[in-house]
This record gives sequence, C-alpha cells and structure tokens, in this order.
Amino acid sequence: MAFRPEIMPFLMIAIALGAILVGALRLGRVSWRKTWAFSGILTVILIGYLLVFFRDPVRVPSPDPADIMAGAEGKIMSVVEVDEPEFLKTKAVKISIFLSLIDVHVNRAPISGKVEHAQYYPGARYFTFEEKSSELNQHSSIVIRGEKTTCLVKQIVGPVARRVVYWVEPGQEIKKGDSIGMMKFGSRLDMIFPRADVEVLVKKGDKVRAGETVVARLRN
Repeated sequence: MAFRPEIMPFLMIAIALGAILVGALRLGRVSWRKTWAFSGILTVILIGYLLVFFRDPVRVPSPDPADIMAGAEGKIMSVVEVDEPEFLKTKAVKISIFLSLIDVHVNRAPISGKVEHAQYYPGARYFTFEEKSSELNQHSSIVIRGEKTTCLVKQIVGPVARRVVYWVEPGQEIKKGDSIGMMKFGSRLDMIFPRADVEVLVKKGDKVRAGETVVARLRN
C-alpha cells in the first residue's frame, strides 16, 4: 500500500497536537502514565485515519479501449442528462460520485487522451449531495480529449472540504487509470461525457472503485 506524499504536513500536525496534549495534561497535574496513555491513543487514532485517507492503492484498469473507468471511489449519487455548453458544447450525461471519509481520495483518469484544460474555479460551498453544488460550488475542471470521446472531470469542494488539487497540465498525454488529482477532504466528483458517445453501466447507489470499476462504455 502506497501513500500520497501530501500526508506529511498532516502527520506533523498530528504529532504536534499530541505533544501539545501531553503538555496540557501535565500542567493539569495528570500522572505521566495517564498522560502518555491518553495522548498516545488519540495520536495513534489520528495518524491511523490520515493513513487511511491518504492511501494510494494500485489499481489496474480494464484493457478494453471501449471501457470507461470510475474517476473516484465511492457511491454513485446520480446519473443525469445535462446540457454542457462550456467545454463539450452538446447534450451530455453526468455521472456523480460521492466520497465518504474512508474512501480512497486519489482521483484517476476515466479515459486515455490529452488534457485540454485544467483549472480551479472559485464558488459557493453547498453540501455536495445537493445537485446545485455541481454548478455553483468551488471546483476544479479537467477536460480530457480521447480518440473517441471527451470527458469533463469536476472535483467539487463541499462546506467542510479543505481543497481539491490536480496534477495534470494542458497538453499532457495521460492513460485511463492514471492518477490525476486528489480531493483533500472533498466529497464529490462529476464525470461528464457527450450523451451520444457513451452507454452508462452504473446506477444510483452503486459502489465504485477509482481506476478499476467500469462505469460506461463507448458506443460503436
């Protein structure tokens, strides 16, 4: 099991909080035995959660070029038809994934292709289970143009999320399943495709794994 290097600042914070707790308990004349037991347990729990959150497991995508992979790990919130006038400029289908606090938060490319656009946009902080969060919340938009279709990936920030980050740049060639970013306590990812290009294979409530679960297939 690998872990994202972004974990390091958070590990330092967890250790520092543990040291502060030790000092506070000693000032309160708590015995050394109880101090180390209490602060140690809380620190281990916090570090354990960080290791869970920042884990980056190996994922092997389907070799079939027609298969489209999940861009995030979690539960399918919705599959809806939308208009996408900004990037795709056509009728589209949007697959939304909700990430829980224990899901893998590394995001992966749903298709192979060239990154045409990658940018962060400011906005509101509605709860990400609200459909309006897809359009109004702070988010990153990544456009991947493949040989047969184009995919718009939106990493969406909720009211308690710290931020989302992406590691790709316009002009970069990527393969499906490649790591493209991470939701640092973010909780929603949208994948949007031209409606005529894909057949969706998942439905609301399905559990998916980033870079591993096939969520749609190219038509023809």
